[in-house]
Amino acid sequence: MLDKGKALYLKCAGCHGASAEKPALGKSLVIKGWSKEQIVSALEGYKNGTYGAVMKGVMKSQVSSMTKEDIEAVAEYISKF
Repeated sequence: MLDKGKALYLKCAGCHGASAEKPALGKSLVIKGWSKEQIVSALEGYKNGTYGAVMKGVMKSQVSSMTKEDIEAVAEYISKF
């Protein structure tokens, strides 16, 4: 699952940083240090429109095609930073 998560995270790294250390586009929370559960909750919320503030629209389009398995995999990967 970590290999899949790593591959999926490549799409995220441009904004969030190689180790999830940056606020995306200078506007979001830093996700480094978040638990897998926090990340899954945020990504699912972005996908269904129930989570997010300034970056809600951007993130909804980023996660719209992600499956539950994709979300679990990338969340597992990010939670290891």
